[in-house]
Amino acid sequence: MDIQNTQSQMRKGVLEFCILSIIRQGEVYPSDIVDSMKSANLQILEGTLYPLLTRLKNAGLLTYRWVESVSGPPRKYFSMTDKGLAFYEDLEKTWKELADAVHALTQPANNENPNLNQ
Repeated sequence: MDIQNTQSQMRKGVLEFCILSIIRQGEVYPSDIVDSMKSANLQILEGTLYPLLTRLKNAGLLTYRWVESVSGPPRKYFSMTDKGLAFYEDLEKTWKELADAVHALTQPANNENPNLNQ
């Protein structure tokens, strides 16, 4: 079994949630998202990010505005819509439930010998 493939699939599963978490904090330029992800030790390529941002915008979860740049073409800054904020709240609840369940399954119960069930 290829551990790298499994790791990649796990990261893809939380990618949308992580990106929405960044945007929820305030208006953001895509390269800022890449930087935030890298600082959290999650790598994302712009070739992955832009289609995801477009899909989220088309679903009504994000909006954007163009800002003129002094050094190049105008920049597109993304922010959350009200629909996006509601979606994020549902996603965050789901994430917390999932994280709690995984934690419960991967930690030995208190005062139990984890080797007893082997």
